[in-house]
Amino acid sequence: MAKRAVALSRASRRRPRIGLALAGGGPLGGIYEIGALYALEEALAGVDLQNADIYVGVSSGAFIAAALANGISAAELYTIFIENASAQYPVSPQLFRWPAAGEYVSRALRLPELLWEALRSYAGHPTDSGILEPLSAFGRAIPAGVFDSAPIEGFLQALFTAPGRSNDFRRLPRRLRIIATELDTGATVKFGLPPHDAVPISRAVQASVALPGLFPPVRIADHDYVDGALKKTLHASVALEEGAKLVLCINPLVPFDASLAARAGHPQRRKLIEGGLPVVLSQTFRALIHSRLEVGMSKYEHQFPGADVVLLEPDRSDASMFYTNVFSYADRHRVCAHAYQRTRADLLARSRTLAPVLRRHGIALRMDVLRDRARQLPGRRHGDAPRSPAAVALAQALDRLQSWVRTVSHG
Repeated sequence: MAKRAVALSRASRRRPRIGLALAGGGPLGGIYEIGALYALEEALAGVDLQNADIYVGVSSGAFIAAALANGISAAELYTIFIENASAQYPVSPQLFRWPAAGEYVSRALRLPELLWEALRSYAGHPTDSGILEPLSAFGRAIPAGVFDSAPIEGFLQALFTAPGRSNDFRRLPRRLRIIATELDTGATVKFGLPPHDAVPISRAVQASVALPGLFPPVRIADHDYVDGALKKTLHASVALEEGAKLVLCINPLVPFDASLAARAGHPQRRKLIEGGLPVVLSQTFRALIHSRLEVGMSKYEHQFPGADVVLLEPDRSDASMFYTNVFSYADRHRVCAHAYQRTRADLLARSRTLAPVLRRHGIALRMDVLRDRARQLPGRRHGDAPRSPAAVALAQALDRLQSWVRTVSHG
């Protein structure tokens, strides 16, 4: 591995510095990025996405970036996470939905103390505080996360410690930066840079994906870390600051524009308010994080003259992406295939403007590939090894659940 690292390091010095920045978006975001990366690997000549100079990942994007930096291709990611056809690394939805039992128990054990505190507060000031104010103390008994992220860390540890790979930032032949947010200060932390480069990659990814409310904060050396997207959506600037001259960016989440969907000829969707609180919150969340991305993108040209940033993301008129649950894993085949075709269509539509930008960095668009309408992601074909009965039953159950959720959500 040492000889390979030296060879890759020398090769990286002989070519323009290429970076890859991946944003978050829950399981949906990671699945979308696999499809988009698959399309990029096919459509770009002159660049190897497993051999970029620097990778920057946030939240679910950290998951994918760490895999790429370890030499795992989009095709391999597709086999592992979409097809679930890897005997060595089997994946199930339970990996992302393991109950945070330890968090539940530790919070429950505090209830007697909090009850006593509330009663004492009310008894001391019954007319001033009322009953609701003392009860607010029980907020400390609410778990900080629903699911346990430890299984994710364990899976990644096994994936990155296989022969030819590394779970150590310092031993990787490529630069990898995983972004998380320190809970107590709100500061952005770049795992992979000193003094945070000694943290295992799998542990850094676990910290970066710790979306508050979904996963509890991850404690590393007496510091608590949460999702890296809390401060910034993409963090492409990290790659630019380290000298990248071209940064390819993938952002899976965009706000939905129903008027654009109507003008594009798609069936008119009902008002978002009719979808209730989940739809309103989804639109709000997407709008907030995308506005921060737009601010950052608008500054890069002036902050980093001579560098190019190429952003790939879903269309804002894409109702299919918007109405897919961010935490859905059952719909992974459709979402991944959708991302693959969307990225191909985007590259083709923007080919006249993208071609000269990419050419400056020794990259060409394979126009024959982009114009081939018959291309699609590889599915399980006749003669492939069949999935186990348990895997088939699980997939069918998840598909039925997803269908039921759609029926309830759309009335």
